[in-house]
Amino acid sequence: MARPSRLHRRRANQYVYGMETAPPGLLINEIYASIQGESTWAGRPCVFVRLTGCNLRCTYCDTEYAFYEGTRMSIDDVVDAVLRHQIDLVEITGGEPLLQPGCPILSKRLLQKGKTVLVETSGERPIDVLPQGVIRIMDLKCPSSGECEQNRWENIAHLTARDEVKFVIGDRADYDWAVHAVSHHRLSGRCTVLFSTVFGKLDPGTLTEWILADKLDVRLQLQMHKYIWDPAARSV
Repeated sequence: MARPSRLHRRRANQYVYGMETAPPGLLINEIYASIQGESTWAGRPCVFVRLTGCNLRCTYCDTEYAFYEGTRMSIDDVVDAVLRHQIDLVEITGGEPLLQPGCPILSKRLLQKGKTVLVETSGERPIDVLPQGVIRIMDLKCPSSGECEQNRWENIAHLTARDEVKFVIGDRADYDWAVHAVSHHRLSGRCTVLFSTVFGKLDPGTLTEWILADKLDVRLQLQMHKYIWDPAARSV
């Protein structure tokens, strides 16, 4: 995938950062029920709340439609839409959900409704804004993502045993970088560590062999939804 031009990135950043001063509520790309395809929660029925906007442009992004498409909704309406599905597990994702200041508020409201709340974030934004009880699934961007320099390393200090860190690995250089990051920051002793492949680029069997050879204390994950449905399908 071609890297965006500097002008494109500037316009994208103006768009997403402009949401920080937008009217109350959230810009929502989609809300739907599916099977959780990633993390230690994989295989569980889950309601996904996808927020619009992202300030990163990872080379392997599979949700580019969430960069700009969305409808503004009140937090009350979002909570009501989630509750109608009658599913206990909820994931707030994006785009980058933490670009919108209403994300922590929505998270707290869903916790108060008795939901288990996951927030999937690139880790470029501070994660300590999220209320206690939220399970944070945070990426650390490997070099082939094109966004490695955006990693906010100080977020690691806020991770707990409930949280998860994900590495999306596209090649051997990514793998070696991830292994160093896990060791240097002692991530396996802090939270669950997930190693995932860039779908269609790195064979999962190859990544499995590397993990076994190095006897890593990490969890291999596949994007389960991409094996069940068309990898390009939305709302699954």
